[in-house]
Amino acid sequence: MLKVGIILSSTRPGRKGEMVAHWVRDLAVKRGDAEYEIVDLKDYDLGNLDEPEHPATGDYRHERTRRWSARIAPLDAFVIVTPEYNNSYPGALKNALDFLYAEWKNKAAGFVGYGVDGAPRAISHLRDVLGLLSVATVSNQVGLSILTDFADGFKPATAHEDRLNLVLDQVLAWGSALRPLRG
Repeated sequence: MLKVGIILSSTRPGRKGEMVAHWVRDLAVKRGDAEYEIVDLKDYDLGNLDEPEHPATGDYRHERTRRWSARIAPLDAFVIVTPEYNNSYPGALKNALDFLYAEWKNKAAGFVGYGVDGAPRAISHLRDVLGLLSVATVSNQVGLSILTDFADGFKPATAHEDRLNLVLDQVLAWGSALRPLRG
């Protein structure tokens, strides 16, 4: 079975992403078609990229980077849960992506965004960055609105479940297809 990391990319106090990541995981686990686990950036305290060598070398000097590498390397695919901050994704996620290279390569990713209008610009920016890291991003995505899906707690519209299943279908298909390239 594929191992799929659900990356919780916001590290802010009071973040809404934690509810979203648990919603994604809970729905995904019911499918029984892969191993799904939350990867919370808050648990890694990566800070700004400060490794002296280029990530492509895999020569990590800092323990936190080695720990981050060990967390990402065994995963086959990802669902990235991201808010949209100022028309893009959080700086903590950019730093987390930049710390590694080989650990991302030839894997698949899908997106669940949230914001005023579902985080389309954040997801678009992520597609560009992940493409440079050789991550295949799937076309379907889930966009949750702060105005409607979080109006009274977190109550996503039913249609989002169907959309999430499409994202997961694609992530698993691409994650499986890319497996031979990962070795």
